[in-house]
Amino acid sequence: MTESATDTTPDHKLGSGPGRVLVWFYGVFTVAAASRSIVQTVLDFGKAPLAYVLSAIAACVYGFITYSLVRGGEKARRAALVCCAAELLFVLIVGTWTLADASAFPDATVWSDYGMGYLFIPVILPILGMLWLRRAKR
Repeated sequence: MTESATDTTPDHKLGSGPGRVLVWFYGVFTVAAASRSIVQTVLDFGKAPLAYVLSAIAACVYGFITYSLVRGGEKARRAALVCCAAELLFVLIVGTWTLADASAFPDATVWSDYGMGYLFIPVILPILGMLWLRRAKR
């Protein structure tokens, strides 16, 4: 079977089983990060522009992963895997940055302190996502 044929058949049901829980969490985090970013940008962008832009980036990453999990297929699985790895990298970088230089972040982002404001779900979610996506390849 060619690559394009596997993408049109639902043999990679990424959003089923444990993937359904990931879709739910990523969907909720998409809405939460986007809402937070929009409200903060509209009301007080000058206070912490870096934090608000990072929250918007988080919303985009979460949204793309949600879409990929729902879409399914090998291309979507690989794209979601790359995005989960990038998300984990961002969480680790921003989390470390917020601890090392708190003055750079007068307001929190979704990824501040490794997602402590969100019960550390932002650092756990990409790990679980990558595990599921690797398992779904089989």
